[in-house]
Amino acid sequence: MTSRSCEAFKGGRGKLTALDSSLRMLEYVKRIQALAQSGLAYSDNRYDVERYEELRSISVEMAALIADTPVEKIRGLFNGEEGYQTPKLDVRGVILRDGRMLFVREKIDGFWTLPGGWADIGLGPRENVIKEVREEAGLDVAPIRLLAVIDKKFHPHPPSPWHTWKLFILCADSGGVPRPGPETLNARFFGPDEIPRLSLTRITPGQVEMMFRLSRDGSGEVLFD
Repeated sequence: MTSRSCEAFKGGRGKLTALDSSLRMLEYVKRIQALAQSGLAYSDNRYDVERYEELRSISVEMAALIADTPVEKIRGLFNGEEGYQTPKLDVRGVILRDGRMLFVREKIDGFWTLPGGWADIGLGPRENVIKEVREEAGLDVAPIRLLAVIDKKFHPHPPSPWHTWKLFILCADSGGVPRPGPETLNARFFGPDEIPRLSLTRITPGQVEMMFRLSRDGSGEVLFD
């Protein structure tokens, strides 16, 4: 269920595809950006600060080239980042009813995912997943247990400027009719054989399959990358 496409060699010829090469370069860019940000946070030497600022600028320009995106748009993604850089955290709720799983349809791309989003400062994982499910699907849930902690880079998500970890939390459903919220178009339950078109930046088919399996497994296994 995982993909290490940055390390994959195709056809046994030892040559990286263009996509593999771009993904590998993006990983290098993210590492350079993180090193530059840490240097800016901890360096008191103005000459070092200048060097770290230049490194950060170079990483932004490289990311813009890889993504074929204006430099200013990429720079805007990092302008608010300060201090030692750590992975961003995405929290998703896994809610089942009669063997079917709750999905929400995102306004931003029109595709489906498990309810959730970026973890909010000041809230714990339980509080975050309760908040996200209520806002995106209109349901009150009670978190039961952690199912998985995954690193997006090991799964076939589209390229992203962020290094992201995802928490999947199994929740008890208190009943009621799912309804969309401000950021969603629809909310409903789907069986394992009727999964809608997924928002791949947020969830992959392999992860959906994984959540059905882990939620039925009574061993308490927590999957992690």
